[in-house]
Amino acid sequence: MNLIGQYRRRGHVLADINPLDRSQRSSPELELEYHGLSMWDLDREFYCGGLGGYEKATLRQISSLLKETYCGNIGSEYMHILDQDELSWIRERMESTGNKTEFTNDHRKVILHKLNQAMAFEQYLHKKFIGHKRFSLEGADTLIPMLHYLLEEAGEYEVKKAYFGMAHRGRLNVLVNTLNKPYRKVFAEFGGNIDPDTIQGSGDVKYHLGEKGMHECSNGHNIELELLPNPSHLEAVNPVVEGAARAQIDHSDFENPESKYLPILIHGDAAFAGQGVVAETLNMSQLRGYKTGGTIHLIINNQIGFTTLPEDGRSTEYASDLAKTILAPIFHVNGDEPEAAVHVIKLALEYRQKYAKDVVIDLICYRQHGHNEGDEPGFTQPGMYKFIHKHKKVRDIYVETLMRKHKISQADVDEIIDDFEQILEEAFEDAKNAKPLEVTDRLLSRHEAKQQELPKFPDTTYDVEKLKDIAIRINTVPPDFDANPKLLRILAKRAEIVAKNLKKIEWGYAEALAFGTLLTEDYTVRISGQDVERGTFSHRHSVLHGTETNHNFIPLNHVAEKQGTYYAYNSHLSEFAVLGFEFGYSVTNDTSLVIWEAQFGDFVNGAQIIVDQFISASEKKWGQRSDVVLNLPHGYEGQGPEHSSARLERFLQMCAEDNMQVCNLTTPAQYYHLLRKQAKQNASFKKPLILMTPKSLLRHPLAVNDIEELANGSFKPLIVDGEIEDNSAVKRVVLCSGKVYYDLYQQREKDGLQNEVALVRLEQFYPYPDHDISEALKTYKNAKDIVWCQEESKNMGAWSFIYPRLSEQLSSKHKLHYAGRLASASPAVGQMASHLVEQERLVRQALG
Repeated sequence: MNLIGQYRRRGHVLADINPLDRSQRSSPELELEYHGLSMWDLDREFYCGGLGGYEKATLRQISSLLKETYCGNIGSEYMHILDQDELSWIRERMESTGNKTEFTNDHRKVILHKLNQAMAFEQYLHKKFIGHKRFSLEGADTLIPMLHYLLEEAGEYEVKKAYFGMAHRGRLNVLVNTLNKPYRKVFAEFGGNIDPDTIQGSGDVKYHLGEKGMHECSNGHNIELELLPNPSHLEAVNPVVEGAARAQIDHSDFENPESKYLPILIHGDAAFAGQGVVAETLNMSQLRGYKTGGTIHLIINNQIGFTTLPEDGRSTEYASDLAKTILAPIFHVNGDEPEAAVHVIKLALEYRQKYAKDVVIDLICYRQHGHNEGDEPGFTQPGMYKFIHKHKKVRDIYVETLMRKHKISQADVDEIIDDFEQILEEAFEDAKNAKPLEVTDRLLSRHEAKQQELPKFPDTTYDVEKLKDIAIRINTVPPDFDANPKLLRILAKRAEIVAKNLKKIEWGYAEALAFGTLLTEDYTVRISGQDVERGTFSHRHSVLHGTETNHNFIPLNHVAEKQGTYYAYNSHLSEFAVLGFEFGYSVTNDTSLVIWEAQFGDFVNGAQIIVDQFISASEKKWGQRSDVVLNLPHGYEGQGPEHSSARLERFLQMCAEDNMQVCNLTTPAQYYHLLRKQAKQNASFKKPLILMTPKSLLRHPLAVNDIEELANGSFKPLIVDGEIEDNSAVKRVVLCSGKVYYDLYQQREKDGLQNEVALVRLEQFYPYPDHDISEALKTYKNAKDIVWCQEESKNMGAWSFIYPRLSEQLSSKHKLHYAGRLASASPAVGQMASHLVEQERLVRQALG
């Protein structure tokens, strides 16, 4: 039994899984002598506990079955799984079959056909487009028959849609041979013959593009396929795929929706081990707010990362070891053995469908060329590449094996190869007829709409009586729910505010009312991030917890008999993966308000790749629209560098071509209407929304509204001063945004400058409200001094964005001034005393 246990744990050490190293290996714990046995015991019968279906067997039979199961072309790691049912299921599936499938000759022909497609396509590109980057799949050709049979098997489970995420290695091959992108289209792209109407803005290189397709299964079932676009940040698409799948699951009518939507992530070995977002995404796999019923992870293990060998790229035995943290089964398979690879991917899907958990396949192969086809790998790995260049191609090895076993004839092989060659030739000739891309001024133009050219905001009003009813419902808990007494008092006060029509609706309350109205209009509202259920600043309380029980109550899911669903999920301590997930969710479902909230605004730094590569540019690069909302707490309250600034300047620097919205609001009503506008905006103009949300304003006595302002108001990109009696008396106009407005307002009142200084609030930075600003400036015809006031340092915040735009709008009589902190390396000082002095100075400087 010890011998059997060691094979189950460590049999992979002896498995023939590396096409570049097929030498015989040894491991002491797998030797008979290690367990007090010898060759003289081979014909003795032993109890073996059901191994391969036997209660008893000779040691010879036991040894043979163990080697066949655990030391063939598949190396299995599953003994780390804690769930005994899962562990037993995997063990029985492998040991009862010797961990292999007996394929029919028809299946073998399909495998050969897919291998040939993979290899011939790459070689054809290499021949026709010499020196072009394509990040060839050669050496890992077995991926294509694996994906084919994964989808065939998925058809047996009636999977509706598969979402793919992968970097650039092999992407073109997957596009044409799995997602069925026409070969002629790829050839035309290589030749520069591209229909300009298919280019979204600046576009992207061909091995980053996404594609939608359909797999027609042999059983007649069709599976939708979508390969999501991905930038060069290798694993960044992983959480995006998971979010896209989850959006489908949440809005599906299937009884078991997780089994109908399949995320498939294709990784590189160096990236799987090295990129932190992999660990962040794996950690999501069983979390309530992010699980998708299990993901098939397929590592294309080239045994090299650009020019870095495994011993310099990871501290673990295998590239896949990270997956053990989530107790996922791992199967290493030899890339030169396509039948073993197809067997293991079918096993992987069966496990995923049964247990709704992730599974990892480590396809150990090699990279035929350098990192790209213009790279010379012999510079850095001369020995390795001497061997690779002499090594037979996977297809040719498989042909020799089949012919040696008399499973296929030479005529069959010739037919498969010749037929596909003909398809490629016809596609290549067809691609020649495509017109070459003409780089016109239209293609190069980068238009940015003026405010008057932008679509009108949707109507965000809501019947006041219905709004009051929502207010009552979200502040009412069932009589048998043991809510925290402090929370009950908070809810009672909120209910009283609406009942008495008091001007005391604060930020969190306005948000809850916005959510409630959208839910009654059948929108989905999803908010996730660190501690969002309560809110970092105890301002939300959207999920109530029993004090003596484990019961939860979500008032927002009880606002109407028929309504949308409110999802609030405290995320794991991740920014990169969670924001990527919410982006993917928002891309897939356009009837949802999707919000990611940072615990503090500066924490978005941890998700910068998602912001840079997806949120700010996905529409222009890939035609991929998103309306995800980023709530980033921002404001200078003396809390130090990390808890002050959400780095507004970085988002403004990325603003162009009407790609997103950036706002910093001053009232709860503005927040209410902006959220409703974001959800109700026409799908053709949905944009990400970057929102500098407040901290101290959450409970500021002046940052309040009444129910009428919510019910009958609208969002205003610019708020002019409503307290000036005579605009002609104004000598100075101070433009500002966010929290600093209240500091300016209170100081102006104290100094008696109400009729001399106008305070104008810029609520929306981008799209820049040029018309509203021009109209506002006209109302103060005698004002010569125009001040931009900000809390942030001069090299941060909005000054660099505002200065050139505002300068163009000012006349010669105007003088533009800056009031704010001096330029600095750190976003804020760390001492409260210094903060207070700086804040007082900038406020007095602004007011003159």
